[in-house]
Amino acid sequence: MSNLSVSLTESEGSKAEILKRRALETVSFGVIKRLLRNGKGAVGTVILLLLVAMGIWGAQLAPYNPNELNLDNLLASPSPQHWFGTDELGRDILSRVIFGASISLQAGVLAVVLGAIVGVLTGLPAGYLGGWRDAVIMRIWDTILALPSIFLAIGIVTILGPGRINAVIAVAVISMPAFARLVRGVTLSIVEQDFVEAARAIGCSDWRIMLRTIFPNCLTFLVVQMAIAAPTAILVEASLSYLGLGSQPPEASWGNMLSAAQGYLYRAPTYGIFPGLAIVLVVFGVNFFADGLQDALDPRRIHAAAKMK
Repeated sequence: MSNLSVSLTESEGSKAEILKRRALETVSFGVIKRLLRNGKGAVGTVILLLLVAMGIWGAQLAPYNPNELNLDNLLASPSPQHWFGTDELGRDILSRVIFGASISLQAGVLAVVLGAIVGVLTGLPAGYLGGWRDAVIMRIWDTILALPSIFLAIGIVTILGPGRINAVIAVAVISMPAFARLVRGVTLSIVEQDFVEAARAIGCSDWRIMLRTIFPNCLTFLVVQMAIAAPTAILVEASLSYLGLGSQPPEASWGNMLSAAQGYLYRAPTYGIFPGLAIVLVVFGVNFFADGLQDALDPRRIHAAAKMK
């Protein structure tokens, strides 16, 4: 009988896992379907996929080496050989724009992920434990949040030194307060729920409750916040590179390409136009993706907007 009960328990457990997996697949498919049905979401998804493709397979997509010099063809206009023209050293602008996507992708992914991790690790205890811990943690983030983001990023990179990695760290720091405040708010809204009390009753540790019980309820909000924070991260990184504090020449970056192009705009206006268009397109595209994702994860927003019309 004991063997039979054990086998029945295992069978029920496996069925529960299968049902849970199917439910997650259904939810994921539904989110993707709603995202692609949304006009902004579809456009943003296409632009985001294009950015990822250029960031990962830039070496295969670029027609030339981004640092290859051609001193016989300086500041050339767009042509069949060089679709976006060449810069002051004869380097192919299209190739440099494609390679610059990987730096923007790093700023939009690495910086935001790092900011989210620190935000979660500080926002959870602030909301769950409360008291002096909450006061200390949130006053630190409020102080950082009170400073203009670009000036704070400039200050951080000035201390750490110019460079791509230091620029990513600076962008991550300025995104941390938003994640911490978001996670703290969600934690405060569910900390007194019955399932949290049940976890306390069976003797779970505070960190186990925070990570295993409360954190899963924050994931949806975190995903949306990461999508919202990514365009700002890309724009701040480009601004730092433009000021000479981010990626350093000869590394291809949209920001330092704009900085180099400003002295040649009369002779070769396309030199500055194409990197600028790349920044604008990516920022708008990721913003569209964030809006579409927010609607897809919360269909009530769509129904509410439809009722208002």
